[in-house]
Amino acid sequence: MNLPAEQRTTPVCERASWMALLLGVSLVFGDPAFGQTRDGTTPASGIKSALPMHLVVGKSLVYESPVPFMRASLANPEIAETLVLSPRELYVMGKTVGMTNLTLWGRDGHVTVVHDVDVAPDLAQLKTQLHQLLPDETQLQVTATHDHVTLSGMIGSAIRLNQVLALAEAYMPKKVVNLLQVSGVQQVMLEVRVAEMDRTLLRRLGVNASFTDGSGKSFGVSALRNLASVLPAGDSSAAISPGPFAAIAPPYGLALGQAVNALFRFQSGSSTWTGFIDALKENNLAKVLAEPTLVAISGQEASFLAGGEFPIPVPQAFGVTTVQFKKFGVQLNFIPVVLDQRRMSITVTPEVSELNFANGLVLQGFTVPSINTRRASTVIELGDGQSFAIAGLLRDQVREVVSKYPVLGDIPILGALFRSSQFQKNETELVIVVTPHLVVPTTEAKLPLPTGRFIEPDDFDFYVMGRMHSAGPPLRPRGARSMLEERIEGPVGHVMP
Repeated sequence: MNLPAEQRTTPVCERASWMALLLGVSLVFGDPAFGQTRDGTTPASGIKSALPMHLVVGKSLVYESPVPFMRASLANPEIAETLVLSPRELYVMGKTVGMTNLTLWGRDGHVTVVHDVDVAPDLAQLKTQLHQLLPDETQLQVTATHDHVTLSGMIGSAIRLNQVLALAEAYMPKKVVNLLQVSGVQQVMLEVRVAEMDRTLLRRLGVNASFTDGSGKSFGVSALRNLASVLPAGDSSAAISPGPFAAIAPPYGLALGQAVNALFRFQSGSSTWTGFIDALKENNLAKVLAEPTLVAISGQEASFLAGGEFPIPVPQAFGVTTVQFKKFGVQLNFIPVVLDQRRMSITVTPEVSELNFANGLVLQGFTVPSINTRRASTVIELGDGQSFAIAGLLRDQVREVVSKYPVLGDIPILGALFRSSQFQKNETELVIVVTPHLVVPTTEAKLPLPTGRFIEPDDFDFYVMGRMHSAGPPLRPRGARSMLEERIEGPVGHVMP
């Protein structure tokens, strides 16, 4: 049977198309191309692996191939540039930071080798400058990580750390990875001494007088500074009657003020004289010595409070009252920064406060005291063990108050009966001294406690000798149980794993 020409050629074309499709799939997903091994190299070259090329921006190298090559190609020409010098030599130059690969083909047209090309920033000038400025920093390492600069190793002080970071930022702005560690002691113990002397001198002299006659119709009272207060007749709160009346009720009563410290009365015929005297000379001396001690790591803030908190009622809307707490006592806040093994910078804020009920106020039935505060805040730089007076105060205050009756108070000698005088002088001296120390941890045996020397008194010391603590360690025979074991039955103490 004879078929037309178009019908005879159609099956042949279809078989050819299927064979081409199967060949393409085998090339993509199947075995390696002819003349190549599975690791991408040719058997004839004998190269099993290719070492990466490391370049820096703006510099080059000459690559020598073990076998002649016919063609070279870079995957990303923006990162590096190549120039063929001979069949075995290739000139490679870094242009920008990044990674690419270099492929070489042999004379037979097959790929002979593929190199990874890593172009890093040029750090030679940075390393040279760091070595010139800090020649003794031998543990400082500068490496390139892609497009960043990595600083690692140990540095001698915080000042040098800031210098290294400043230089690195100048070369690679905002692309510096800081992995440096500051060597040496980084813990600071701060001793603060707050010493204050407060002296007060007070002199007062005041006189109030009362006069009544026998009939009760003639009387007189002076009430300067309220040494004596006049009350209505018959008031039960009157502390004293103005005169010893038998048949006539007194026309008024007298209440004694808190400042009265002397009282006298005498009679002249039917007249009665009563005098109230405030005569006082007072000397006060107050000493305040606080020595807080605190330890902190360089760059970290530490705080200390030896005192307490007192409540303050705060009125709110709709009759609601809340309570806020205010701290008082000896407070210390400081932030140390170790500059090197001999110097440190310290931000210190010591404060000593105390409650003052004399200047307080009454709020909704609650007495809210005021606070007398001595505070200082400063930044200082000094060496280990050195002391610095960061604050000082010398205050001398004099106050005089004279209350008198016109004309009568100006009469010599007798005018003292018609005036009240007060003289007050305050002297305050305050000094705050700061002493830092670089410290390292120690063992527990080298840290004595305030209670380490206290020994409980036995019956003889307490009852017979009247001692609050024993004069010496208790005498116990060798091998005897301790005092804790004698008082408690069974196993006691900490359970150790």
